[in-house]
Amino acid sequence: MTVRVAFASDDRVRVNQHFGAAEGFIIYDVGVDRANLVALGEFPATAMDGNEDKLATKIDFLAGCAAVFVMAIGASAIRQLLAAGIQPVRVDAADQIETILADIQTGMRAGGVPWIDKALAAGRQPERFARMATEAWTD
Repeated sequence: MTVRVAFASDDRVRVNQHFGAAEGFIIYDVGVDRANLVALGEFPATAMDGNEDKLATKIDFLAGCAAVFVMAIGASAIRQLLAAGIQPVRVDAADQIETILADIQTGMRAGGVPWIDKALAAGRQPERFARMATEAWTD
């Protein structure tokens, strides 16, 4: 079972970008014992000017992610991400992506982190439905 997460970063090492003005996103599939880089997205430099048109392209790029880690984010972007099923997570300092990946893996093993628990539960649903399809049904 994996959880797909994204990081707003311009150096691929630290979370150091505001969501709306982010010039780069890194996407990982995270399992309890590994993390695989699956995508890099680069966007033109933009001002934090309240222009929400720039958000849609970034949110589309993040489709399938359970969470996105950012240095800062506006209320409108939060609403749009949540509507797309993506949990925004704000970090207080330029946190190392490697450290956050390890924290996610710990959360996957131990449980108790709501967005991780929700993402893992959603990932189990297709398995459950596949099992149900093979079961005998009687009226």
